[in-house]
Amino acid sequence: MRTDINYLINIINQDRGFVDITTQALVEPGLNVKAKVISKEDGIIAGMDLVSTLLEEYKISILKNKIDGSQLKENEILLEMEGDARSILTLERSILNFLMRMSGIATLTFEMVKKARKLNPNIIIAGTRKTTPGLQFWEKEAIRIGGGDTHRYRLDDAILIKDNHLALVGDIETALKKAKDYASFTKKIEIEVENLEDALTAANAGADIIMLDNMDPNQIKKVLNLLNMEKVRDKVLIEVSGGINPDNISEYAETGVDIISSGYITHSAGVLDMSLEIE
Repeated sequence: MRTDINYLINIINQDRGFVDITTQALVEPGLNVKAKVISKEDGIIAGMDLVSTLLEEYKISILKNKIDGSQLKENEILLEMEGDARSILTLERSILNFLMRMSGIATLTFEMVKKARKLNPNIIIAGTRKTTPGLQFWEKEAIRIGGGDTHRYRLDDAILIKDNHLALVGDIETALKKAKDYASFTKKIEIEVENLEDALTAANAGADIIMLDNMDPNQIKKVLNLLNMEKVRDKVLIEVSGGINPDNISEYAETGVDIISSGYITHSAGVLDMSLEIE
């Protein structure tokens, strides 16, 4: 988190513009105050480390009553601070936006993991790269805090061969061979398939992970049965993705796949409502 402080300060500067004219007009310089951040609903807290780093950079002392990943109840005080009034007021909305957004993602992730693991205790619930540009690191961090898996932070984390890659390369075997020839042995190779035959081809061609894209639970079960019959199921991880949300995640979890990845975790997560109050 510390290495991203300049990026965070830039976000604050964009929000402030040349000057916070309301605060400058109303608040005398040098005024020292205490403030607190209060939750307005239950959930899982995320973003405390990020916000703490930011406040410390502006010489504001803090007391964290909650840590990332802990349960938060309505009307709980999660953070207390003391410092320059002008700085606190200028930072107020950005601090709350980070906390509310990250906590919303963490809370949704926690709920989806809980649902899925009732039926499949070892399943991994992962995010996707459907994140807010510029905020992907912190949104992924919120997924991790909520008990999910970050999947790829960036394009250089792993090879993921998608339909548009295959459209240009031509076929699964060629794509996997090219990927293996190019990538380090340290990088996993995943490929996205859309039917049973391609899943078997990918398993036999040496993919580490096969993503079954936009398949319904019945189709997924047929793929898993075929891979078991062909004795290649244990050689690959099976990931499913496409339209998976809190309402249907249980149906996908009970198929027996290894991983469920869902863009819903980030692109449709709400926020956990909070407020900052000067004492």
